[in-house]
Formats: sequence, structure tokens, C-alpha cells
Amino acid sequence: MAAQDLRSVGLRNWAGNIAFSARQLHEPVSVEELQDVVAASDNLRVLGTGHSFNRIADCDADLVSIANLPPRVEIDEATSTVSVNGAIRYGDLAAQLFQQGFALHNLGSLPHISIAGACATGTHGSGEMNRGLSGAVRAIEMVNADGDIVRLARGRDAVFPGAVVGLGCLGVVTQMTLDIVPTFDIQQFVYDNLPGKQLAEHFDEVVGRAYSVSLFTTWRSRDIDQVWVKHKVDADGPWQAEHRWLEAILADSARHPLPGMPVANCTEQLGVIGPWHERLPHFRLEFVPSAGDELQSEYLLSRQFAGDAFEAVAAIANRIAPVLRICEIRTIASDDLWLSPAYGRETIAFHFTWVKDEPAVAPVIAAIEEALAPFDARPHWGKLFTTSPDVVRGLYPRFGDFEELMRRHDAAGKFRNAFIDRYFSGA
Repeated sequence: MAAQDLRSVGLRNWAGNIAFSARQLHEPVSVEELQDVVAASDNLRVLGTGHSFNRIADCDADLVSIANLPPRVEIDEATSTVSVNGAIRYGDLAAQLFQQGFALHNLGSLPHISIAGACATGTHGSGEMNRGLSGAVRAIEMVNADGDIVRLARGRDAVFPGAVVGLGCLGVVTQMTLDIVPTFDIQQFVYDNLPGKQLAEHFDEVVGRAYSVSLFTTWRSRDIDQVWVKHKVDADGPWQAEHRWLEAILADSARHPLPGMPVANCTEQLGVIGPWHERLPHFRLEFVPSAGDELQSEYLLSRQFAGDAFEAVAAIANRIAPVLRICEIRTIASDDLWLSPAYGRETIAFHFTWVKDEPAVAPVIAAIEEALAPFDARPHWGKLFTTSPDVVRGLYPRFGDFEELMRRHDAAGKFRNAFIDRYFSGA
């Protein structure tokens, strides 16, 4: 197996803001080849779909992709699980599950991301009763620093909650087993112009309105520009949306969360009933999601501080709006995964999609971090942030346990890089 020389061709992430510094990219076609690559490398990181906006996936030596490993989608009805190659995209897996009558509990805003990469960084969807995507993981299989295969399972291995959101620090995750549920249908509606006062007075009603709810704002006012409401169709039948709700108006045509972007890129709305995997994401798999030409950052904090956090961000809205494409606000259920941004607390997330201008965006990100600091806001591991290592360490009760887990699985620091070295103590 020949490795691709990255020094001559170059390689960038999805947004194009990161030029990888690794020398070569390995693309093994079998687990045995992957084991040989890992064992022979001194420094290696895994490249997924490239949807991170910082250097978490970069390193100075070797990148490895598992996209060419044998495909695997094996459903076990007896245990209500599916076992998959970690490189499969959520959109591709979802279509196959639907054909067999099954579903995942939730999906992210875009179905283009790989399962292993999304789970490793704590990526999530929305819904006050829905855990992040990593909450569905039942077991993982990975190649460790010595090239050996390690298997960890929920309920069997005490360190399993530390390994799921593992940031690529413990090994190359080749296979994952996920919880599945019977397939279900969703109706998606959009409401325009929810007054900020109504959100403040009826926050629980708004975010609890449906199976999944997303609030979009440009921060050009205190109002919410769009509320995306995704209702799960149950035995009572379709949901009838009222024309006016808390002064917001039901949209009479399809919407895109980002002003000026084509609505054809988005999943179907207007209450048309459809399968879970064609409604829970905001964007269709066959189109470029979001804006494409963008930067992103996100901060997750305890839901109890939602109102205060909204006011803190609103206080600097005049700095945010000029460099913002859109902000999405979502709720996520708590989990027990050590480095999950939703660890141990019911969570609200403030997600910012920025114009692609890092010099202009960077000071605004710092201002948001300062505004949200009193609420112990955890930055998303795969997005842009400047929160100091000391602060990050204090945000996770099991942070030290994860560092010990890193030392046990990778004593020589093979899977480390400059990003990991900044936030975690040495091997």
C-alpha cells in the first residue's frame, strides 16, 4: 500500500481554513494493513470527513483514512444495534437503516459527517430528550498504538465512557456498534420571527415544542429569525401547526437557515410527513450543507443558565452580527461520556457560523468566551475556540481520568499532536 505524498498535492479541511501539515496520507484497504501502518508510525492522526475547523486532526507525520476499509452495516435485531465501519457517513448509514425498518435516535444538522469523527468530538443534534450522537455508541473497536485491536463496550468496561469521545487520542476507531430504534416519521415546520421576549418567558415551551427544535438568529436583534420544529409522528397522527404561535408566524414556503442560500439544499418542510433521516438534518446529503465557505465555533453550557447566557451574548450582539452568518441554539440531554460537552448536565448549545475571515472573527470568538465564562461554557472540540487549557481542564470532572486513559493506551504519545499537547498533559 503506497501512501499519498501530501507535500506535493496539499490537503485542506472541509472549510479550507486548515492546510494539513502531515507529510503523507495512508489509505489502507484492510484492518491488517491499518495495523501495520499504525505500528510503523511514530506520529499519526485519523482523517475523517475533514469537518473540523481547528487542527485537532492534523499532525507533522502521518494521516490515515479508514474510508477504504471493507464496508460494514450489520443489524442485530435481538440487541437493537447496528455495527458499522467508523468511516461511514451518517447519511449513508441512515438510508440503509431506514430500508430495514430502523433508525438512530437522532442526527446532526448535516448528514455528511463520519460516525467515528462526529462521536470522537462530541457532535450532537437537537432535542431536550435526545443525547448527543455519541450517546448511541454501544461498543467500539480500535487499533491501538502497538497495532493491536482493542474492543470496549458499554456496561462491560469501566473506561468505556472515557473512550467514546476520545478525540482520536486512544487509537484508530475502525468499527462502532450503535443503538437503533424502530423507524419513525417526522414533520418539519418553520416559524418566522419569534420575539425575544416570548422566548425568555416561554423558553421551556419553545425548546420542548417537538422532538427536535432549533432556533436561528442573526443577532441583529433580540428576536429569533426562525424556529425549526421537527415533530415525531405518533399514534395520534399528523400534527396540525397553528398559523400563529407566541407571535411567531408559520412559514408558508421553505426556508434556509442562512439568509440568501438556496432552500433546495434543505430537508423538506411545510409539515410534509417523511422518514426520520430526511427531516432530522437541516441539509440534504446530496447538496453542500450550510454555506460551505464559513468558519464555526460552538459553546455548550448548563440549560439552567439559558436565559442569562442569551442576555450575555445579546449584550455583545453589535460585535457578533457583522461577522456572523447565522447562530443556532439547541438543547441536548445529558450523558456520562467523560469529554462530552454535555457530560453531567442538561445542555444548551450556542453554535456560530461565521464568515470566512479568521482575523475578523477571532476577537469576536474571544468576546463570546468571556461573556459565557461565568456559565462554564464548554467549547466544541472540533470547532474554533481560544479557551485556555487551564479553563478547559476545569470544565470536565473526569479530565484527569481521561489523561490517565491516554497514558495507558498511548504511552509514547503516538496519537498526539500540537492541539492535544496544548490541552492535555504530556505522555
